[in-house]
Amino acid sequence: MQTKAVLSQADVTQVLDAAQKEADSNGWAVTIAVADDGGHLLALRRLDGAAPFSADVATQKARSAAVGRKETQVFEEMINGGRTAFVSAPLQGLLSGGVPIIVDGQVVGSVGISGVKPDQDVQVAKAGVSALA
Repeated sequence: MQTKAVLSQADVTQVLDAAQKEADSNGWAVTIAVADDGGHLLALRRLDGAAPFSADVATQKARSAAVGRKETQVFEEMINGGRTAFVSAPLQGLLSGGVPIIVDGQVVGSVGISGVKPDQDVQVAKAGVSALA
């Protein structure tokens, strides 16, 4: 039988806090979503000024990064590169800003960010992930 690491609530709080620190230091109003390895939401934090719409988008980015086992930027680049059929994949949140959390080579969860430019969403997500490094 295999064993795997899972995110604790303390881990989730560390990720949220690190991502918020990055967003706050840049003056970015974003929503931060953290999901488990199956893409199920563990926590959501919508910062002051973040659009309500960003809550759903961040959640879907986190889900897609978890179940896709890769950064959602890969999916966006695939679609923009001409593989438009991928738009019909049974996933939402195929935009940059979803980053998996990997421990010992296994995806244990993910972070999804929405609210600013794509590269800024990714920057905030990676800051959250780095809290567990």
